[in-house]
Amino acid sequence: MTEAGGQRGPTALRIMLGAHLRQMREDAGITRADAGWEIRSSESKVSRMELGRVGFKERDVADLLTLYGLKEGPERTRLLELARDANNPGWWHRYGDVLPNWFQSYLGLEAAAQLIRTYEIQFVPGLLQTTEYARAVVQVGRGPMPSEEIERRVAVRMSRQKVLDRPRPLRLWAVIDEAALRRPMGGDEVMRAQIESLIEAARLPHITLQIMPFSAGVRVAAGGAFSILQFPDQDLSNVVYIEHLTSALYLDKLEDLDQYAAAMDALCVTAPEPKRTHDILQRILKDLG
Repeated sequence: MTEAGGQRGPTALRIMLGAHLRQMREDAGITRADAGWEIRSSESKVSRMELGRVGFKERDVADLLTLYGLKEGPERTRLLELARDANNPGWWHRYGDVLPNWFQSYLGLEAAAQLIRTYEIQFVPGLLQTTEYARAVVQVGRGPMPSEEIERRVAVRMSRQKVLDRPRPLRLWAVIDEAALRRPMGGDEVMRAQIESLIEAARLPHITLQIMPFSAGVRVAAGGAFSILQFPDQDLSNVVYIEHLTSALYLDKLEDLDQYAAAMDALCVTAPEPKRTHDILQRILKDLG
């Protein structure tokens, strides 16, 4: 089960296993504190396990399954195998020196997602960036940076895009603010190549692209950029991802999901239809000269 192959990677597996353990604990009427005692740990450790935010020791999972009353059998074997697979590193593990932990979590969810709906106001979405555009973006606001680090950060962005080329590609629906396409990131030549790349991407059946024009104002989703990730596994709830400068928010409460889904729907209705995207991009390309 590798991320590169588009299967359920370690992040998704941890969330799924954690959800199973939480449900089993609640069904057994056992508190997190008692579960923590059973695995020689704490209530907070059990909480992090159930949220899929930490790795799993197979012995801990085995002890919890016994505590919850799951004896030998196919289901116990399956969950223990899930625990082993959840500890396999994702492809991004080798880039840990240039990736913060909070973003590594996102990469795991992105690789496991079936559909991502995203709204971008400053940059072209990372999954649609060209190499040169990505190189310009990774240097924004960071000051002087060793060339090796720049290239490793660019390599991460290019590796992420494999989710769009796998046998069952990720479905991407992106609404991009016109300002992001008018901003001279890396210079006119880089921007021309990026716009041309977007024109090609918009032709693909699994990519839907809309451009939010300046004329739309700021009435819709004034809070900023965000993404909604949907997964093929019922054990994984949708997640809203909001990135900040030094951290990120992951929202999965129903009220948050409903609010952001409504905001995304409003953006899609407000922006010109996807069939007009080609002409809008051609006009922007023409303005670049």
